[in-house]
Amino acid sequence: MKKAFIFDLDGVIVDTAKYHFLAWQKVAQALNINFTHEHNELLKGVSRVRSLEIILELGNVQVSQADKDKMLIQKNEDYLSYLVDMDESEILPGVFKILQLLKEKNQGIALGSASKNARPILEKTGILSYFDTIVDGNDVTNAKPDPEVFLKAAQLLDIDPKKAIVFEDSVAGIQAANIAEMLSIGIGEGTILYEADFVFKDFTEINPVFIDKLIG
Repeated sequence: MKKAFIFDLDGVIVDTAKYHFLAWQKVAQALNINFTHEHNELLKGVSRVRSLEIILELGNVQVSQADKDKMLIQKNEDYLSYLVDMDESEILPGVFKILQLLKEKNQGIALGSASKNARPILEKTGILSYFDTIVDGNDVTNAKPDPEVFLKAAQLLDIDPKKAIVFEDSVAGIQAANIAEMLSIGIGEGTILYEADFVFKDFTEINPVFIDKLIG
């Protein structure tokens, strides 16, 4: 049976979350807002616009729409500057082996991410060719937990959403997969991703037997 295996990007395939944190922290510091790693958890799986709104709410700060637009541009420029030197070493442990296994078994592989920089990241890390289709922040209008990004990926793979498996590291992403009636696999802490059907700390804990069971 052919299934759709849909991967989130940040925190699942690569750890670009650390670069997002540094870029958002710079925005927050300019506004005299204390922005910690704990606060950064609130931004996982959330759009760029909503992320800025959350930071402003944390500091109880109000700015004009024009200033918001400037901040969003600056944040992305800072973030992209951190990505310049990315290479295959940035791929998280175990991910490459699972991608190879799914490709060997002729499964549908998609990216379903809120990131608007997904393609260049996959290119820099050398794994773009493993993905049959990519749905990112440029292709959807609704942010997770809305399931739009995952439903669109399944549609492009021409596979029933109920035959899709989603790998996610955010609560919003797990909720989106569940709403879409897809099998949800959390990558991270079980205490945070408890709504997922399965949770693994990382891909090194996922073995070929488990993948075979998912394929059915």
